[in-house]
Amino acid sequence: MTIEKDSVSSLRNRATSRNPRHFNVPLDNLGLPKKVSDYYGELTFDFKTSEDISDATKKEIIKALDEGRGIKKDHAEAIAKAVTDWAVRNGATHFCHWFQPLTGGTAEKHDAFFSLKDGKPIERLSASQLMQGEPDASSFPNGGSRSTFEARGYTTWDLTSPMFLIETTNGRTLCIPTAFVSYFGESLDIKTPLLKSISKLSPAATKFLQLAGHKETTSVHVTCGAEQEYFLVDKAFYYARPDLVMTGRTLFGALTTRNQQLEDHYFGLIPDRVLAFMQELDYELHRLGIPSKTRHNEVAPGQFEMAPIFSEANVASDNNQMIMTTMRRIAEKHDMMVLLHEKPFAGINGSGKHVNWSMSDDTGLNLLEPGSEPQSNLRFLATVAVIVEALHRYSKPLRMAISGAGNDHRLGANEAPPSIISAYLGDTLDKIFHTIMEDKSFTPRSNNVIDLGTNQLAHLLQDNTDRNRTSPFAFTGNKFEFRAVGSSHAIGFPMTILNAAVTDIFNEANAYLEAEQAKGQTVDQSLMSLIKKLMGNSMKAVFNGDGYSKEWVAEAARRGLPNLRTTPEALKTMTNAEDYSFLVRNGIFKAEEVTTRYNILLERYIKIREIEFETMIDMIHQYVIPSGLEYKSVLANLIKGQKEIGVASNFEMDAYKKVSTKIDEIHSLSTNLQKELSGDHSDHQKYAEKIGSELMTMVTTMAGICNELEELIPNQFYTLPKYYDMLFLR
Repeated sequence: MTIEKDSVSSLRNRATSRNPRHFNVPLDNLGLPKKVSDYYGELTFDFKTSEDISDATKKEIIKALDEGRGIKKDHAEAIAKAVTDWAVRNGATHFCHWFQPLTGGTAEKHDAFFSLKDGKPIERLSASQLMQGEPDASSFPNGGSRSTFEARGYTTWDLTSPMFLIETTNGRTLCIPTAFVSYFGESLDIKTPLLKSISKLSPAATKFLQLAGHKETTSVHVTCGAEQEYFLVDKAFYYARPDLVMTGRTLFGALTTRNQQLEDHYFGLIPDRVLAFMQELDYELHRLGIPSKTRHNEVAPGQFEMAPIFSEANVASDNNQMIMTTMRRIAEKHDMMVLLHEKPFAGINGSGKHVNWSMSDDTGLNLLEPGSEPQSNLRFLATVAVIVEALHRYSKPLRMAISGAGNDHRLGANEAPPSIISAYLGDTLDKIFHTIMEDKSFTPRSNNVIDLGTNQLAHLLQDNTDRNRTSPFAFTGNKFEFRAVGSSHAIGFPMTILNAAVTDIFNEANAYLEAEQAKGQTVDQSLMSLIKKLMGNSMKAVFNGDGYSKEWVAEAARRGLPNLRTTPEALKTMTNAEDYSFLVRNGIFKAEEVTTRYNILLERYIKIREIEFETMIDMIHQYVIPSGLEYKSVLANLIKGQKEIGVASNFEMDAYKKVSTKIDEIHSLSTNLQKELSGDHSDHQKYAEKIGSELMTMVTTMAGICNELEELIPNQFYTLPKYYDMLFLR
């Protein structure tokens, strides 16, 4: 028995006949939709707000966290009992340690609350079960730090991130955010080094503020808001494209005649079916205590974006993982699939994850708030100088932190910042720093109000900075936006490297300020001296122009800024002790943990590319060539019939030759690629570099030929959904 696949025509009919899915919006007593504030966070448990835990216990736990020591067992028992009662009361039957291994995603193993006591069934979560678990550490990416027979690893509860319930068709499960380490305590996850980087940055930034005159500051928090770009495609088209299923992106596909040239999709009317998905997504995120705020169409057709309100960095990192997971789950309910790949469709904009990053102290001061007179705010200017110096000095590790097979397609393209790490400060800050270094006076604009010349419209207050979407790291008013992060990335890793880099420069700055003030300089004098010292060195990493331009690439080379174009180039940073010494020096990673990540990331890059290449070869032989041969056969019969009746036509013969030539070319290239993949690849670094250059060039050529064949073959013979189907039919 043979199973016939649906035709592309039937898939189109299925996609266009789908209606927006309705979901059960909670209603109030009047039958109106409840306010978000009525159900926000109903699926989260935070011991700080639980009514089942005494205030005295809460204070003791918070004090222990602030002092960096473990909590008492009886306090852990109190939390375990409270969260069990809450979870069971809300329909949970199981719990799990929810962690973020070095796969880039999340992991969980479910255990039942069900237990037996004296032969009778009870629901229980013990303190030890809450605080520690034992997943298999050899079955997750470990970069050689664990052998197959060395299986033991540990998960340990992160008290700073709220527990939450995940809800599926048949019940709920309590998720306990945890770190994941090996038997010997080596971090094998995203969370552990992120927490370390936050704990190191806080005292360094606190000391800086105190030296800058803010004696009341006792702690500093890293805050983050990660914008998330994504594509939506109909589920039927997704499963009809093996490349989307296997790799998350289309390996080939001819552009439609209209894609994003008219710039009419950006911020345009959201299609009903997409809006229904967004509404349910917001509802579920709000129930999880994730502060989803913004939603809109993005630049490319089929592309959208959501953004949350700022949270503390560790919670924001956890939230973003749940955002990606929830997106996938909700989209399937709406018969769509979310694509989080950085470049799922060639020729149009890809997707990033703009990580908005800042710091604030326990008094509510945002360290990156310039105030109304930034030229006089020396504490703010010195903070910016520290960050820019960190960006300049540690540009290679920061580029490494946002590397990946997907992001290689995006960085340096028309919609993304280049692989050169630089900072955008805007005209006002740029002028202020230049006047400081030149010992001149800065004269602010006398009027920053924009008069639109009509009484019907309010006058606009012009910001001190414009926005530069071509910059990988841009100052945007009261925060920095790390725009180069990829849409599929776990944000904890780039934030860890950024936090560590800023910590290192803060430590240097603190030593400098102490020395200058010991010499008798005032606070302002020492800050001014620090600004001159740091910006005099790092101003070459500041660029306010068009980061997409070829001129900037040449200018950056003249300035001596590194340009690590591919992931293999960027990952080599992790093999050079001088490049990553600041991570070890500040206690973020051990040297062997850096090596672990190098091995994992390099191996992951190779595997992703090999899966792409093998999938492409398979699709060429299963879809593209058969479609071409079928059309070629039709043309051959047509030509033969015309000759038999004495009719001569060059058109059919030209079409036949074009299709035949392209089939031969693509077959030859796919055969050569298969040979390359079966060669000796014992030197992983060299093999990865070959993949990133020589083999990617070959694959790009193959994709171009597939696209040419797609344009030559009529729709009735082409068996794969096209860009038209995936981007415009919803």
